[in-house]
Amino acid sequence: MIRKNLCLAGLLVFFLSACGGSKADGPLHTEDVELTVFAAASLQEALTEIGENYQTDHPNVILAFNFDSSGTLKTQIQEGAECDAFISAGQKQMDQLDASASPSVNTEDLDFVASDTRFNFLENKVALAVPEGNPADIHSFGELKAALEAGEVLLAAGNSDVPVGQYTQLILEYFGLDEEALANSGVITYGSNVKEVTTQVSEAAVDCGIIYATDAFSAGLDIVDTAAADICGQVIYPAAALNAGKHPEEARAFLNYLRTPEAGAVLEAAGFTPLG
Repeated sequence: MIRKNLCLAGLLVFFLSACGGSKADGPLHTEDVELTVFAAASLQEALTEIGENYQTDHPNVILAFNFDSSGTLKTQIQEGAECDAFISAGQKQMDQLDASASPSVNTEDLDFVASDTRFNFLENKVALAVPEGNPADIHSFGELKAALEAGEVLLAAGNSDVPVGQYTQLILEYFGLDEEALANSGVITYGSNVKEVTTQVSEAAVDCGIIYATDAFSAGLDIVDTAAADICGQVIYPAAALNAGKHPEEARAFLNYLRTPEAGAVLEAAGFTPLG
């Protein structure tokens, strides 16, 4: 009996010592981390779903998304907004924050982007979308050109400081249209981001709109034409962690997840083409 009690006592001392050692080394679980991700408005639905899937496997990471136009997000980052990772709908907005980009684009010599984490995330398409029933009977960018010149159609477009608006400018230039003259004549109305343009089309407040194919898809809009690369270039979304981010390791881990087949499946279902 004495021998048995001594054995039990020894085991108890060993257990307590082990517990004490673990406590001294730090907590056995990782504390919650709020990871702030700034992303283009066109990614809202897909990235929200991806984020939910990610948090299922990484319950200690709380994803806080800020969705808006890439131009607005770029300005917020430049002005000191807390952000761990940035996903832009255009290279220009990322280049403007990246010290490794051409000085002709990064004109203010800004150094916000952790360049070694930057990669081309996905591709989208610029689309000409119409409300239900296509009331203006527009079926192509060529028909849009003629209707705009005749003053017979109202087009919704993005502002010039957002990628979808910049792609629209290239399309109008390709077809030899004077955007300023058209805007002054009242046949173009603007939105501050692609979601606002999409809403105008969905509500039939306009006859058509130039948006991303994925936004048209998520809003259930009819796409009557898409712009080829020779018209407005490829629509590439870059992603990167930021130098001033509070959680660089978690940011890199999340960006790596975006390149997995699991994340890619969500993106493809939303109409994007993953590139990572």
